Amino acid sequence: MPFGEDMPKDMRTRRKRRGPRMNSRVPLVLEWNLRIGASYSESGFTRVVNGHGCLLVTQTEPEIKQRLRVTNLLTNHSAEGLVVWKGLQRTDGWDVGIELQASDYDFWGVEL
Repeated sequence: MPFGEDMPKDMRTRRKRRGPRMNSRVPLVLEWNLRIGASYSESGFTRVVNGHGCLLVTQTEPEIKQRLRVTNLLTNHSAEGLVVWKGLQRTDGWDVGIELQASDYDFWGVEL
């Protein structure tokens, strides 16, 4: 059996990560539009960051492909983001993978 054949198909075909990651708890404000046309915002925080996005925690269950605005409260930088992954709900909120649409490595205020 070739290497990797025993892994689930989604793991074999998953994209490789695009850069280094760092465990970091960064306070955030998340903003998005609701289906009814109103906007919504809430506080959250990251678990892991990289130059292209983050794994964050939010109290509200998001939808995959939902667009939102992420504001880093440590640097006051904001960027548009896209929900690309949704994990399980834990006691502190939903684990959510966000891809930042136009960001640089300075967005998080840490050296990656």
